[in-house]
Amino acid sequence: MDGAAGRVDLPVESLDAEAAAREVRRLAEAIERANRAYYQEDAPEISDAAYDAMMARLAAIEARFPELASPDSPTRRVGAAPAAGFREIVHARPMLSLDNAMSEAEVREFAARVRRFLGLAPDASLALTSEAKIDGLSLSLRYEEGTLVSAATRGDGTRGEDVTANARTIADIPRELPPRAPAILEVRGEVYMRWDDFAALNAAQEQAGQKPFANPRNAAAGSLRQLDPAVTAVRPLRFFAHGWGELSAPLAATQFETMQALAALGFPVSDTLVRVDGEEGAIAHWQLLLERRASLGFDIDGVVHKVDRLDWQERLGAVSRSPRWAIAHKFPPEQALTRLLAIDIQVGRTGALTPVARLAPVSVGGVVVTNATLHNEDEIARKDLRVGDLVRVQRAGDVIPQILGHATPEAEHAALPPFAFPDRCPECGSLATREPGEAVRRCTGGLTCPAQRLERLRHFVSRRAMDIEGLGGERIARFAALGWLLSPADIYRLPAREAEIAKLEGWGAQSAANLVAAIAARREVPLDRFLFALGIRHVGEVTARDLARALGDWPRVAALLDALVAHDPPPADGESAERHARRVAAERAALVGVAGVGPEVASALRDFWAEPHNRDTVSDLLGFVTPLPVRLETRESPVAGKTLVFTGTLETMTRDEAKAAAERLGARVAGSVSAKTDLVVAGRDAGSKLRKAAELGVRVIDEAEWRAILAQA
Repeated sequence: MDGAAGRVDLPVESLDAEAAAREVRRLAEAIERANRAYYQEDAPEISDAAYDAMMARLAAIEARFPELASPDSPTRRVGAAPAAGFREIVHARPMLSLDNAMSEAEVREFAARVRRFLGLAPDASLALTSEAKIDGLSLSLRYEEGTLVSAATRGDGTRGEDVTANARTIADIPRELPPRAPAILEVRGEVYMRWDDFAALNAAQEQAGQKPFANPRNAAAGSLRQLDPAVTAVRPLRFFAHGWGELSAPLAATQFETMQALAALGFPVSDTLVRVDGEEGAIAHWQLLLERRASLGFDIDGVVHKVDRLDWQERLGAVSRSPRWAIAHKFPPEQALTRLLAIDIQVGRTGALTPVARLAPVSVGGVVVTNATLHNEDEIARKDLRVGDLVRVQRAGDVIPQILGHATPEAEHAALPPFAFPDRCPECGSLATREPGEAVRRCTGGLTCPAQRLERLRHFVSRRAMDIEGLGGERIARFAALGWLLSPADIYRLPAREAEIAKLEGWGAQSAANLVAAIAARREVPLDRFLFALGIRHVGEVTARDLARALGDWPRVAALLDALVAHDPPPADGESAERHARRVAAERAALVGVAGVGPEVASALRDFWAEPHNRDTVSDLLGFVTPLPVRLETRESPVAGKTLVFTGTLETMTRDEAKAAAERLGARVAGSVSAKTDLVVAGRDAGSKLRKAAELGVRVIDEAEWRAILAQA
């Protein structure tokens, strides 16, 4: 993931409010990308350790700055939303994730927390269960009156993907239960693939000329989440039960006995499951499984310890996204030495240039590794990695291989040429730039870069951008594969292919005509939607709206972009490259002169327009689309030109209604309280923002006063 390694993070305690807000946005975006890659696309991009570190940092910042902790923060959710193409199933009980323990000391602290919470003596007996943590895809099976009625993936922990038809093809999953089963029973576990089955599947994939899977977890997840159950049916999937959700009647009084009861009902339960005496017994079982892991025949990445007594589990409950009564005790990564043969640069869907190490094949933890992530150019420089080096490799989290450093004799290493990271995109040749303080270099040719094309086009047609109905991700991919859709302007050339589209499988005359009509309806769009649709980095809906309102029409926007590109002062005498970059970015923000547009956004606007490919693409697009000038229908009011913040729950209107009303009165609505805030409207249960307003001396009114302002305007 972008910036996952090689980035120098300031300590949380040294962040001010503005820097903390930027860091929260960065971490939230990075975690969301990781969640999509892992849960939706079955293609993890970062290690478990890197993911856990980002989550821990985000939680620490939110603890220090509670006003930045939004309800939809990744620290309050599990996984990612269900992917398109699957019906959603709402879990009767949330599917939570587990907190991690990376050391024996953390396991002992887990047990101490449990005893403190329950009011037990520090040396009180504490029965736990311990079992291998299977590296697979979480699945919830729901049975009613003994019949399997639904199967759902974890999804975001609240809603999962309906994979019922696919689950019914897995031999390990019973379709019917014995009469003694509870009327309602949700069984939860992992779908996985054994190593020998995985090897056979990949051999068949390669023989058929198809891409092999990266690892058994990806293979299992991809196989279960097929839209065609017939594909799942021929994949060698297995299932282990490890818990349950909704139960109409308890099966037993303890975790261990309940799992035995599930086994008696026909569910596979891992033979690694044992009941142990306290944390020392759990640690001993972890050590045993660490030694046995190579002989199990399938991937595990640790051991899960759970409080055995279910009444204690009930008392302990959950905090945020994890239960207090369970913890995942992770294994340390395994390592090996091999030769670095090459460093390739891959371009991600967001334009990030990611270096990938090509390695002489080496077995690490039972898996042959030939590639490893290098994260970014700073990581290469920090470890001083050079093509030809002997390098130490580990499988981080037992999924993503990574290079720890080189082990080449110094004289041999010094003779190797240092790696020169490209400043041009290897896919499209556009300039690749780095923002101050960022570790990632990004391609600026987003609208035309082949690596980013599908992602940019999906964004362009999305509901909050151009909102072209009937042109979803699958159709975009299909038209692109046919060579019909390579740039945004090509969308407006599709009507000329209406007859060809109608003949495609899954189409027809009516659906083709509907698409043509939807495209025609979006030839005129508000300027802010047009700006947002261009996918310029850091230009979200709010920033696009601020720019559109401040500048009014496209010619003024284009003139500003031209001015930003022309503003390219040289460094002053003795000025460092970093200081020069920050100074110029600040000057660009002043040149823009729009509230809410800082140096980061101003530089992103400049980088976008400095790339000739983007200017050509926009010029082509403007031959079909007319951005409508902004005509603000604001009225004179006490809040015109002021910055407002809403906090708490409003009783007489939704937050969106209040925001829209404020903007009609000429106000700007911000998400957090700062020294630039003019007015805070506080509803019921207002919290940290209200306290911040008091600290800064910002005027606060209640909902009744806000309604009075609306009535007078």
